[in-house]
Amino acid sequence: MDAIDQSHAKDAPREASDSAGGSILAGVAARRHRTLWADAFGRMVKNKLALGGLIMVVLISLLAIFASVIAPYPYAKPDFVAINAPLGTSGHILGTDELGRDFLSRMIFGAQVSILVGIGSQFIVLLIGVPIGAIAGYAAGKTDTILMRFVDVAYAFPQLLFVILIMSWRGPGLTNIFIAIGVTGWVTLARLTRADFLTMRERDFVLAARAAGAGPWRLMSKHMLPNALTSIIVTITFGVPQAIFTEASLSFIGVGVSPPRPSWGQMVGQYFTYLQAHWYLAVFPAIAIAVVMLAFTFFGDGLRDALDPRMQRT
Repeated sequence: MDAIDQSHAKDAPREASDSAGGSILAGVAARRHRTLWADAFGRMVKNKLALGGLIMVVLISLLAIFASVIAPYPYAKPDFVAINAPLGTSGHILGTDELGRDFLSRMIFGAQVSILVGIGSQFIVLLIGVPIGAIAGYAAGKTDTILMRFVDVAYAFPQLLFVILIMSWRGPGLTNIFIAIGVTGWVTLARLTRADFLTMRERDFVLAARAAGAGPWRLMSKHMLPNALTSIIVTITFGVPQAIFTEASLSFIGVGVSPPRPSWGQMVGQYFTYLQAHWYLAVFPAIAIAVVMLAFTFFGDGLRDALDPRMQRT
């Protein structure tokens, strides 16, 4: 009996060790089954500022999408009985402007312009910057040199000044704002994409795919581009508030959105002379611009940290 008990006593630590080892392997396997996006979302939720920015971005986007349903009045409808009505006026919570137009409605439709410009311009940036950066990074050599000299020339122009020149040439309008911001804002994305592709072109998975017979376009689109999505998405996210601020600057100086369509920047430029009599006409749109830019900035910061591989648990 003593021999049997000693044998069980010797096997017990081994069984405990095997059990512990099995639980560790199970934990490692569970972590391996989590995708990059699931792991990034988990870290994003823990970042309170990023989560708050994401919630604010979603709310403002919904406000822009359903502006025609949420706004109590059309943005261009005048109320000649209530011209320059103050805050808290019955039927006009935020008052009216000098033409009797409901200010709350114009604020809501102003969100529509900001979101459209922010997202629409970045779509153009994506279409221009990613192909140029990808081709330059993959091809390297003389092709890279030619394309990057072109990028350097585009980078030498001050972006806001170049945008103003384009708007002065093409005239005000929402579509022209998309074009002006898009054709001047792709340089940073092109450089980052090129850097990622240069790093990956000699990686083992690219060399293996090339040895398996994959052509250049398949290598770039199926193997290299998915691995560069992290930096691309983060760059686009940071580009949205920059585009919104550019649109606000253009509308402030009168070469942005065409009246009577409201824009927050246009409203600040139009009503800043009313600061003493009706301060809210200029202050509220300025606050709205600041809130949207902060929301996208906080979200972009959190997204960058969440997608950073160095932040992943080992």
